[in-house]
Amino acid sequence: MYELSVPVLIRGLGVLSHYMVRAAAFAETRGIDPAELADARLAADMLPLTGQIQRASDTAKNGVARLTGTQAPSFADTETTLAELKERLDKTIAYLETLTPEQFAGADERSIALPFRNVSAAMPGRAYLTQFMLPNFFFHVATAHGILRQRGLDIGKTDYLGGF
Repeated sequence: MYELSVPVLIRGLGVLSHYMVRAAAFAETRGIDPAELADARLAADMLPLTGQIQRASDTAKNGVARLTGTQAPSFADTETTLAELKERLDKTIAYLETLTPEQFAGADERSIALPFRNVSAAMPGRAYLTQFMLPNFFFHVATAHGILRQRGLDIGKTDYLGGF
């Protein structure tokens, strides 16, 4: 469960952190207010880039906390700049790096309550990780990628996949 979660999440968060650096340089080079990128959305009813980054961070840190039965750090969702978003991503990665494979013992069968207000269901940890947590995480990573790409940042599939 550790191998299926922590390294995967760190990789995705690292890609997003790199995107924040590229987005800041892009804004400076093009004379764009970086706040325009932070507030950009794919559609009016979707979260802006700030919300996508915050949800990716929350999904990663809160998801592994549920799997390990531990407490995740709490972040206030007050980031408004690309630098603040990068800092949040880096703090999330630092938290994930403190976790050990031993903390995931029994996580595959641990009952995980679904984190929705109007749903009172639970699922085994393996199903939670593979059917909810990782798909939700990658939805936000891919949406952040799409927002930045739509705004003109020169990123593609190889950027999204990260280095090997």
